[in-house]
Amino acid sequence: MIDEKNSGNGSNLVGDTVGAITQYIRSNGLGPGDRLLSETKFAKELDVSRSVVREAFRSLAAMRLINLSAGKRATVAQLDHGAMSLMIEHGVLTEQISIQQIYDVRRTIESRTVTLAALRRTEEEAQAIRTHAGKMMEFIDEPDRVMEHDLAFHQMIAQASRNPVFAMTVGAFQGISRQSWPIGWRMRRQQELRMAMVQNHIDIADAIAVGDPQKAVSLMEVHFDNSTKVLLDAGLT
Repeated sequence: MIDEKNSGNGSNLVGDTVGAITQYIRSNGLGPGDRLLSETKFAKELDVSRSVVREAFRSLAAMRLINLSAGKRATVAQLDHGAMSLMIEHGVLTEQISIQQIYDVRRTIESRTVTLAALRRTEEEAQAIRTHAGKMMEFIDEPDRVMEHDLAFHQMIAQASRNPVFAMTVGAFQGISRQSWPIGWRMRRQQELRMAMVQNHIDIADAIAVGDPQKAVSLMEVHFDNSTKVLLDAGLT
């Protein structure tokens, strides 16, 4: 039960209700897809109005912690990178985070994910990583398709690391990557520079496939150093 008198204003009351609902999820061991109590039952359990519960549900849905569907009970959400992605994009758009800082963090994280992927990947994952790298070369004259396979390449490496936090974090950078990637591609004006960038991805995929973490991380660091330089040359800071 929430003490409405001690919760102060409506905003605090909604916040307390959000905390109570997340505590309910933890206490009852609920997982992705499991249904929550109805608004009416939560309102009764917590001794608050349905409108407060409704606002708490909306807040939790905005944070991607629960799923809301018209006419259906709210369910626990599958972990995804949506909320983190929005935060990163907001930080860049409001100039609280720079593109260079993004790439510095990505270099650190993806040096680790590629190391783990080389040690932990399944044969299917190794093949998928190779396929995305190969498709980048196959469609080298179609930048949009190259970008999609590039993003999928990095996401698959994160998945193969066997750490969902890495996979979520790498996924959260995709929104910004979709904005910066075309700039980096245009800055590599000569075809040989574009082919060298793609070949680097192929070499990373091969290092993962043969289980060579040292070579894989060395190649990934070269990739991010080159990409950061290209974006800095383009005036992105």
